[in-house]
Amino acid sequence: MSDPFDNQASGLEAPASGAFAVIPDDANQLPTTCRALYVGTGGLLRVEMKWGGEISFHNLPDGALLPIRAVKVLTATTASSIVGLY
Repeated sequence: MSDPFDNQASGLEAPASGAFAVIPDDANQLPTTCRALYVGTGGLLRVEMKWGGEISFHNLPDGALLPIRAVKVLTATTASSIVGLY
């Protein structure tokens, strides 16, 4: 398939070009720092951010898309069907 934008740098404002399933884990980082997280089934999302610090996102609805640079999704998370976008 042809991609007319293949030779251009992709900035953080560009759409994601890769994705991976997220399994919450307190010890291990995500396979790559994401540019956003998609939450299929809402609830509490607890993450460690790229530049440090942990934060909780409470009462996320199903289908939420958070434009955050997270390195971990922690096990205190109750949300599920999470996808990391990069």
